[in-house]
Amino acid sequence: MNKQIKEIRKKIEEAEAIVVGGASGMSAASGFKFYYQCDEVFKMLAGSLENKYGFHSFFDGLYHKGPTRGERWALLLRTIKYIYDCHTGETYKDLAELLNGKNYYIATTNQDAQFYRTFPANKITQIQGDWRYWQCSSPCHDEIYHNESMVNKLHALIKNDSLPESYIPRCPHCEQDMAPWVRSYGFLQGDFYQKEMERYRNFLQKNANKKTVFLELGVGMMTPMFIKEPFMNMVYQWNRATYITINPQHAIIPKEIASKSIGINDDVALTLKRLLGKSTDGIEQLDKTLLFNPSRIY
Repeated sequence: MNKQIKEIRKKIEEAEAIVVGGASGMSAASGFKFYYQCDEVFKMLAGSLENKYGFHSFFDGLYHKGPTRGERWALLLRTIKYIYDCHTGETYKDLAELLNGKNYYIATTNQDAQFYRTFPANKITQIQGDWRYWQCSSPCHDEIYHNESMVNKLHALIKNDSLPESYIPRCPHCEQDMAPWVRSYGFLQGDFYQKEMERYRNFLQKNANKKTVFLELGVGMMTPMFIKEPFMNMVYQWNRATYITINPQHAIIPKEIASKSIGINDDVALTLKRLLGKSTDGIEQLDKTLLFNPSRIY
């Protein structure tokens, strides 16, 4: 492990460009596990709905067919408000310290906006959307809406774990329900999304011939087509690229790029601390048996 940590430090120090791929493992390593675990945060968000319908994580509740529209909106509003109000994850602070002064760009499948707390927005592309925005559920038009003020207003109107239907936010054009701007069958990949992807592509094109490190943090196998597979393919094609993957479950390295890769099959939080030369005392190691299971349908 110490040898690998030294190798990664050297690669990052020598890199002319760093492309970070951040996924749910980044947030999980900072303690945000309510998405797929029955922790105290989830219980706070679900209220009586957990026992009423028998779901035990946010994802299970989000896709459960039992809750009414008002109950589903109560769960959504509480979750989005929590995302606005929660602390900044330690993994994100440590990553910012690791990348300080470097030429980097971040591609993330996370929707919890944690990256925006520690990095400039123009250095991030959010591939699967962002809970801080709403869109028309149809969608009937190409616009997303920042929702903080409306979330705070509607959150205060929740009664008995349900938002009264008269308060459910509606599209200003077609009057259909609004929906979170996160990946789903109706996910809006309009002008805003395309500009974000173009910014990411431009960074890749500009640095294709440089000594580039693809640093993959907490990326699993639920949606490998967004970060993991493109990273592997670019490392395979780019002569001066290095692939570094840190994941307690899925630090996978194909044989085709094994000579250009480093895999750390360990906790993201612990590994970032070690890369910075910081103490890992007091950091609770993730229980691999309780981590997100990509073989499930969420």
